[in-house]
Amino acid sequence: MFFPIAHTYLSPPLLVALGFVIGIFGGFFGVGGSFLAGPALFALGMPFNFVVGTDLAHIVGKSIVAARRHRALGNIDLRLALVMVVGTILGSEVGVQAIEELKRRANINQVVGAVTIIVLTTMAGFVAWESWATISQQKKRIKMPGASQGKEDAFAFDHIAKAVQKVKLAPVLSLPHSGIESVSLWAIVAVAFVGGLFSGFLGGGAGYIRMPSMVYLLGIPTHVAIGTDLFEIIISAGYGTIRHALHGNVDVLVALVMQTGAAIGAQIGANLTQYFTGPRIRLAFAPLPLIGALLVAYGLITGHHH
Repeated sequence: MFFPIAHTYLSPPLLVALGFVIGIFGGFFGVGGSFLAGPALFALGMPFNFVVGTDLAHIVGKSIVAARRHRALGNIDLRLALVMVVGTILGSEVGVQAIEELKRRANINQVVGAVTIIVLTTMAGFVAWESWATISQQKKRIKMPGASQGKEDAFAFDHIAKAVQKVKLAPVLSLPHSGIESVSLWAIVAVAFVGGLFSGFLGGGAGYIRMPSMVYLLGIPTHVAIGTDLFEIIISAGYGTIRHALHGNVDVLVALVMQTGAAIGAQIGANLTQYFTGPRIRLAFAPLPLIGALLVAYGLITGHHH
């Protein structure tokens, strides 16, 4: 089927299936799924400016569905999410403007593709390393005589989050829902800004950046980071969609077709988080950004974009 806005031929059943799979991953890992949806659309032949805008549009609806389910499970820290909104919007605007500049220079596919591959590959490697180290650490702790397993979500690099929490740059907030006594507002805004920047520039909600950042840098428990990030994706993806739509980068029909599958998948994924511990969720997440990087590489190699 030809989609006239993006000037691309795509299979509607394939888009529905893609949306369904992305919905499951998004609900389970607390990310919008752009680490797979965007690369998949690019590999199918859609130019990157339409990939970014359209991916943002379809993720909004899916994230609302998943966030509602996580809210019912008690996995959303609303205080944290509302503070992050400011940084998210600022970062998203910077990302949108960067995309527009690349459109004027006519090298958007190569630049955004290369950045996407670097970011996703780095994220996959770090998350795999950290989560495996955490699981190994927990197994050693259990085997020690008289030792208790401790917190399920205690990760191997928690000293980084503790160091961030010790920075008392005013104003300082407490996040009781996340079990954090105090953390600088600026640390939260910085994490949100980076997430928003990647959202506006690479598409999607950039949960593949923000969710791990909340865990590793702020010390947010994985389950709460998942739910809170989905809530935040509604803001970042919603804002990014509007801004990209104003610049003609959104194919609404493609987004709607994908959303039909994503809405169902998101509920399934959200329910599955109840049955896995934080480190194992992160370990399962690790190979997915790498798959996205390979899809982008395939799209760049084949070079069949309009």
